[in-house]
Amino acid sequence: MDAGNEGTVTPVLLNIYDLTPANDYLYWFGFGVFHSGIEVHGMEYGFGAHDFPSSGVFEVESKSCPGFVYRKSLWLGTTDMSQEEFRSFIEKLAGKYHGNTYHLISKNCNHFTDDVCKSLTGKPIPGWVNRLARVGSYFDCLLPESVQVSPVGRVPTLRPITDDDLDSISTISDSDEEEDKHLLPVSSTDLHSVDVPLKLAKDLL
Repeated sequence: MDAGNEGTVTPVLLNIYDLTPANDYLYWFGFGVFHSGIEVHGMEYGFGAHDFPSSGVFEVESKSCPGFVYRKSLWLGTTDMSQEEFRSFIEKLAGKYHGNTYHLISKNCNHFTDDVCKSLTGKPIPGWVNRLARVGSYFDCLLPESVQVSPVGRVPTLRPITDDDLDSISTISDSDEEEDKHLLPVSSTDLHSVDVPLKLAKDLL
């Protein structure tokens, strides 16, 4: 670790968002439909779905994930990883979280943040954040088939891009009213970071 980073620690935060107004009631019973992102070194990282076998991990400004209603942040602990070390870690982890493997019950955004939290702090995220998915796994036969077997959402524009594509992508990004989500490439590939909107899980609930 660099001398400038030696002995320093960085907070690890869990930013939690509501996917439905019903959470105002469900929350008090220990349930809810939540999206979560992990915040380290001032940026937030989450996991979303698309139709391609490439990273579904994205980066946004903290507490500002587009399309969700921010609820609260929880202190999870600290990490002594430098910003460069953490970036390398998260890009490597992105290889386990391809967008086309997203599943509302078995592999969702909260599973991703739980994985990151365990790696950085040795502890899981609070159980209530993903409790609905755990309960749903016991009643999978009662869920719609699309939820049982299909990834939630898609990003039709996500693909490896060439230099010839950059101008057109830049034009689309400039006119997009939503704040961009930056998809992280797997560290072992030559994919660019592509700014694309992710369809929200709540749209299929």
